[in-house]
Amino acid sequence: MRVLITGGAGFIGSHLAERHLNCGDYVSIIDDLSTGSINNLQHLRGHSRLQCHIDTIMHRELLAELVDGCDVIYHMAAAVGVRLIVEDPVRTISTNIRGTEMVLELAAKKKKRVLIASTSEVYGKREQVPFRESDDLVMGATDKARWSYACSKAIDEFMALAYWKEKRVPTVVVRLFNTVGPRQTGRYGMVVPTFVKQALEGRDISVYGDGHQSRCFTHVDDVVRALIQIVQHPRAIGQIYNIGNTQEVTILELAQLVKQKTGSNSQIAFVPYDRAYEEGFEDMMRRVPDLSKVHDLIGYTPTRDLDAILESVIAYQQGDMVPHWEFATAGD
Repeated sequence: MRVLITGGAGFIGSHLAERHLNCGDYVSIIDDLSTGSINNLQHLRGHSRLQCHIDTIMHRELLAELVDGCDVIYHMAAAVGVRLIVEDPVRTISTNIRGTEMVLELAAKKKKRVLIASTSEVYGKREQVPFRESDDLVMGATDKARWSYACSKAIDEFMALAYWKEKRVPTVVVRLFNTVGPRQTGRYGMVVPTFVKQALEGRDISVYGDGHQSRCFTHVDDVVRALIQIVQHPRAIGQIYNIGNTQEVTILELAQLVKQKTGSNSQIAFVPYDRAYEEGFEDMMRRVPDLSKVHDLIGYTPTRDLDAILESVIAYQQGDMVPHWEFATAGD
């Protein structure tokens, strides 16, 4: 199988590329490195079945060539992370909507199968858990930049399903819930790598708000396994699936657990949302997925609990840093 991964130098995309290569597939990656890192692909350098293009998905000619040459497209490229969303809302909206439209438009010409990576953020301010794929979405006010990401990804979902209904492009949407693991960075506000880094360096562990907000964390290996099974399943076409874990933990409990597992002397410091992000910032208090639909499709059950997830992140951050290297940019 020939696979195209947009955003393939990102945290999840790089793991997805690795898994497909291990399965004997051919993998093409396009990534502009705006949030991804070439270091995520260090261990795959020189692989005979891997092609990497450091370029934007808005480069239509290149993207068209890559789409024509693949069997399956994983559209993982997106502006991600709460901090980036708040600080750079224009790029968030433009990247997510225009990029997805470009991928779907090109896929439509040859009826290529497309998996669109969406997010639990689309559930917005919904309070009743667990979140089901058929639930109504509850978005915040448009003057809160925090919700621009959720709205842009909701539009992506509408477009993907519209391309299936109107143009018969075989699309599937997955809503990812707080994916965590090696190679993830805290640069854009991801909480687990941030907490681990702070703890290992003996700095204060920064808990935003009162820490009572809760999340469910999923190991990237479980997510990648599910993505590959879903994109190949004939009953998945035209559907939306949650992928995540149902083990809920408050952010304060998470900070305490990270401190314990690292043996750190760090203090836990509470940071008001207004200081962490922007005045009037709104957060979701709980985010728990209903996994019955994806379980019915592929038998999905997460295999790693929170302890194992944290241990893998801690071990990765404690390891030696690999040297940076570069692929040739497109056109070289």
